Amino acid sequence: MAADRDSEFAEYMESRAGVMRRTAFLLCGDWHRAEDLVQIALTKIYVAWPKLNRNGSVDAYSRQVLVRSAIDESRRAFRRRETPVDALPEVPADSRRLDEAMDVRKALAMLPAGQRATVVLRYWEDLSVEETAKAMRCSQGTVKSQAAKGLAALRRLLSNTDVFGSPAVFEEQR
Repeated sequence: MAADRDSEFAEYMESRAGVMRRTAFLLCGDWHRAEDLVQIALTKIYVAWPKLNRNGSVDAYSRQVLVRSAIDESRRAFRRRETPVDALPEVPADSRRLDEAMDVRKALAMLPAGQRATVVLRYWEDLSVEETAKAMRCSQGTVKSQAAKGLAALRRLLSNTDVFGSPAVFEEQR
């Protein structure tokens, strides 16, 4: 029985770890913290695996654990003392698209944790308002207001050339 549990969990982990890692990165803006968040989520999922596996809510539970962990981690005092660095790894890619992606990620990292979580769940994970509210354990109205505030802040940040030193991403799309 334990071997079945472990093999089922390992199969789930292999299939979803990459998606969880990318979502965690968007929630926190740091690959190392994203790895930590995924590990926290996977630990909690493993503990609750028998219950989750029966009712098929593993993905919803994993998103909820990921979001709650990201918000909890952002509240810890030692996280506020850390300073992110601007050094980026060498990545062969279209430089314009890479610059735009980096601008969006920088702007996303500047949002408060709740707005960031809402924007990531609604527009990256493509969850409905109801699913996002459930994952964040808040009302649908809170999701709507946090999404509106988060998108407005992203538009403002991305249209401000002083913040990132490059022309706005959204200006060219209008």
